[in-house]
Amino acid sequence: MRRNQSMVNNFLLLGFTNLSDLEGLFFVVFLTIYLLTLTGNSLIIMVTLTDQALHNPMYFFLRNLSFLEICYTSVTIPKMLENLLSKDKTISFLGCAFQMSIFLITGAAECYILAAMAYDRYVAICQPLHYTLIMSSCISYELVVASWLAGVPVQLGQTILVFTSNFCGSNEINHFFCDIPAMVNLICGDVSINELIAQVEVALLAVIPFALVLISYISIVSTILKIPSVEGRHKAFSTCSSHLIVVVVFYGSGMAVYLKPKSSHSLDTDKFLSLFYTVLPPFINPLIYGLRNKEVKEALGKVLLILHPRETNRHR
Repeated sequence: MRRNQSMVNNFLLLGFTNLSDLEGLFFVVFLTIYLLTLTGNSLIIMVTLTDQALHNPMYFFLRNLSFLEICYTSVTIPKMLENLLSKDKTISFLGCAFQMSIFLITGAAECYILAAMAYDRYVAICQPLHYTLIMSSCISYELVVASWLAGVPVQLGQTILVFTSNFCGSNEINHFFCDIPAMVNLICGDVSINELIAQVEVALLAVIPFALVLISYISIVSTILKIPSVEGRHKAFSTCSSHLIVVVVFYGSGMAVYLKPKSSHSLDTDKFLSLFYTVLPPFINPLIYGLRNKEVKEALGKVLLILHPRETNRHR
């Protein structure tokens, strides 16, 4: 039986129903990760706002990244958690379109925020004497606004194209959220335009910022190698490697899903690959960008001292 877009009122998110015996375990694991993600990123936002010493471009970008991570995960994980507990795994047509558009827009924004952070570190390490001039407050705000808006036209266009297409056969989405490959799989007829636009958006919104990150870090590494202190080089390399690990996980898994042609897609594989760029980066972001940072640790200690002065004095 064929059905078109006008007849589809909702979709069925299959999620991890093929592993139904593990759904309870998945719920506990993903709920824990989500709560830790919200807590960690909220703490970063709070301490970088309250501590005057952290009012500089580096922590301004970090604060925006943390807020972005909260938005990015909150558009997918709560619905996934609901479906892991409920027998009703449906999502409305408009709800699915909204989820996909917000997910794509925030994903594109994260790509460019990561690139802006890499550029900030490039200026700080490679051009320290000009850092204040180059990374002014105005430039920092412009980079953040541009990062947030970069994906809006393309991603909204992609969403409109998908949800004005004709759907046929089953309305079951073999995923835990409304992702493009899984949605395109339900479209009747020729999807070459969808695939082409998907590849163009990946090039504009993922490949280009990824290239900017690599170029920045090539220059950073070249500068670090000239540092005479072994300890200084080790500390700088450690910071770079942590950032690049997140970049590789986030970009790599995303490109592996979105750059593949439809003929080579395995929706079950894509579903598990997507966990690496929807769940993992927001979870480890507070650890590698904030809680391992000495200045953030000190700012967090000050906040805890204000909130719980008696307990802090008791431990002293």
